[in-house]
Amino acid sequence: MKVRFAPSPTGALHIGGARTALFNWLLARHNGGRLVLRIEDTDRERSTPENIEQILDALRWLELDWDEGPILQTARTERHQEALQALLDADLAYRSAATAEDVKAFKERHGAERGFRGSPDPEGAVRLRVPPDGATVVHDAIRGETRFEHVHMDDPVIARADGSVLYNFAVAIDDLDAAITHVVRGEDHLSNTPKQLLVLEAARRAGFVAAGGREIELPVYAHLPLLHGPDGKKLSKRHGAASVQELRDAGYLPEAIRNYLALLGWGAGDDSTVLSTEELVERFTLERVSRNPARFDEVKLRWLNGIYLRALPVAELARRLEAFTGREGLEQAARISQEKIQTLADFMPLTGSLLDPDPVIDPKSRAKWLGEDGRAALADVRRALEALADFQESAIDHALTAVIEARGGKPRDVYQPLRVAISGTTVSPGIFESVALLGREETLRRIDRALAGS
Repeated sequence: MKVRFAPSPTGALHIGGARTALFNWLLARHNGGRLVLRIEDTDRERSTPENIEQILDALRWLELDWDEGPILQTARTERHQEALQALLDADLAYRSAATAEDVKAFKERHGAERGFRGSPDPEGAVRLRVPPDGATVVHDAIRGETRFEHVHMDDPVIARADGSVLYNFAVAIDDLDAAITHVVRGEDHLSNTPKQLLVLEAARRAGFVAAGGREIELPVYAHLPLLHGPDGKKLSKRHGAASVQELRDAGYLPEAIRNYLALLGWGAGDDSTVLSTEELVERFTLERVSRNPARFDEVKLRWLNGIYLRALPVAELARRLEAFTGREGLEQAARISQEKIQTLADFMPLTGSLLDPDPVIDPKSRAKWLGEDGRAALADVRRALEALADFQESAIDHALTAVIEARGGKPRDVYQPLRVAISGTTVSPGIFESVALLGREETLRRIDRALAGS
């Protein structure tokens, strides 16, 4: 088995493109096959080196490796020209000066359902001759058979007047030469498939052979269902993160994204939701891919990412947080935050104030929790903490419990003034863990600052 992922480098790698890359990668790894990475850079204006690097960067971060490539489509110009000339020589393609207006006029005369046929011309773009009768049938491993009647198909343009080939021609010849056995891509490419099949059939009739002298064999096609947002509409930026880089910047883990994307349009065969990459490779088959659109829901991704975060060893979580935040020495902070965060980006809003030397106290939190009663409770807390010989979490727990019991109040009437004093807000990791993380001297300094009203 040999598959390919062939993105157009016109921007960041979209979530839909990432899922296509993942499905190809899983299929290749499940079957002991090979994955080719081809960059379809025929859009000369938008296919920049920076855009190509964005795609490679996204794939590397997702840890989706490839066995061949990256191959630039533009680097295969000579081979494309050989194939194009073979079709012209065999009169299976022809030059035509017909314009878009000519095609429109033809449709008006003969009906919109009638395929356009151009007149040969010494100059002009190159069009492929569509057979006058019959149909091209796409045998799709996911969708079944789709029949495209030739009478409805225009003779497609396969090369510009300057001889540079267009997408459907280049793709067909590239897949042929690379010996691709399975083309797995989005459903939006289904309408391209009959054109590519016609190119391959014309190449065969013209006596053109694949690289290495191989006979022309048609690949198996499989078109993945589209991705929708939670509202059932086509996935777009309005639904949240739209690219792999945006997911990375939002603090998601690559292994969680692989797990989540694999379940968009594919079923594991049971109700399993949390599946390691090894399990995904073991289970993945095209037979379990659905024809129905799949819904990308970032709320569900956050939930799943939280499961992966909590399963990480503390040292590994700290390593990832340090890389994400650019800070060092976060192991203890990672330990006390692990149960409360769902993404790496949640860490600093939750715990960052404990790491900053002088967090600003939120005015609303001060007004609610550092009034007269709150400061009195905080003064009692200070005395209890200062007297502790052991400043570990369990000892802090006992000391604060004793303050609550002595005051005869509720835990929050003690915990919240202390939390606001040390973090500046009412949001932080567990109060015992937070105090222990700061240590005696820093905790008392922050309490004194709050009591002084600063």
